[in-house]
Amino acid sequence: MNGRNSIVEGTSVVQRTAVPAVLAAAVLLLSACSGDGDGGSPKKSSPASTPGKPGASATPSKSADPDLPPAEGSARVVKTLAEGLKSPWGLAALPEGDLLVSSRDEGTITRIDAESGKKTEVGQVPGVAPAGEGGLMGLALSPTYASDHYVYAYFTTESDNRIARLQYDEKKPAGQQLGAPDTVLRGIPKGSIHNGGRIAFGPDKMLYAGTGETGETGLAQDKSSLGGKILRMTPEGEPAPGNPEADSVVYSWGHRNVQGLAFDKEQRLWAAEFGQNTWDELNQIGPGKNYGWPEVEGEGDEGTEFVNPVEQWSTADASPSGITWAKGSIWMAGLRGERLWRIPLNGTESLAEPQSFLEGDYGRLRTVLPAGENRLYVVTSETDGRGSPEGGDDRILVVEVE
Repeated sequence: MNGRNSIVEGTSVVQRTAVPAVLAAAVLLLSACSGDGDGGSPKKSSPASTPGKPGASATPSKSADPDLPPAEGSARVVKTLAEGLKSPWGLAALPEGDLLVSSRDEGTITRIDAESGKKTEVGQVPGVAPAGEGGLMGLALSPTYASDHYVYAYFTTESDNRIARLQYDEKKPAGQQLGAPDTVLRGIPKGSIHNGGRIAFGPDKMLYAGTGETGETGLAQDKSSLGGKILRMTPEGEPAPGNPEADSVVYSWGHRNVQGLAFDKEQRLWAAEFGQNTWDELNQIGPGKNYGWPEVEGEGDEGTEFVNPVEQWSTADASPSGITWAKGSIWMAGLRGERLWRIPLNGTESLAEPQSFLEGDYGRLRTVLPAGENRLYVVTSETDGRGSPEGGDDRILVVEVE
């Protein structure tokens, strides 16, 4: 893959400039689906990036407000923590700092030592049926992990996508440390594409899940379906108090394929999702809101029932998966775009143009997680059948950001 570097500690990555604010003159003639590979279309040369705020300055000045992030940031790989991972997808940090990473295609969970990068398989999740874009995906720790030791997992079975919790017993032999899965939610539609898969506990200690519409676009607007939604539930899988409908776990709808969930310091929920031909999106999520798919892709007309994205990108430049919040910005992993995006925020709006880093140097990027202080963990995704793996793939990188 062009531009790929061998990865060693101290590798410096040149900062990318902010993307230009120029609207595309015509509909992009890309594949029918955005590039997690949905449909397996080949990569094409990237057009000019086109963020979702037309007319914004391409060279914004630095914010004078000390509580706001700078208009321009930086990202530098300082360490490769682990390598040789097979189809890594979900990532969760244990209280002592070590990581748990899921393998989408193998259905296993592996522990990564936060200092040495040593890999220890803790067990396999029973019932995982990997196929297409499905398999073992998102991971999250129980908000009461210290007492219950529950690891939550989102995965595909022969019949559906579901969320289960498994007790993790570190005292048992390696490979046998996961208890039997206790399913908390079943019946999420599955398909060869668009299975969603990201889960996260919010500051309210409720469990949030991003789902996909499996290629059946009508599911996104069908409130009775769990597909094409963001779900909110108790740790036991019941509708969470304060949901738009008291008897439903559906929190927002009109989504195509949500694979990124993150909360900012004000406890607001953000989500990234794949577009189809034209626009990928970063959305700020509100309860009971409709984000437009399949009626709208990217920004729509003002005054409609649909919520516009905070930012949008051409599908060749992003195809976003995981996101996280750090240093006043949302950081977003790009699969087809093969880059890490930074979106500085002023409340629920962009402060300045998004910036991209690591472009083409490490291949497809799947997951982003805070690593303490001013660092992030970034997980690559070259061995999932869509990338071009090289020696050492896949990897967990430690990235220093500002």
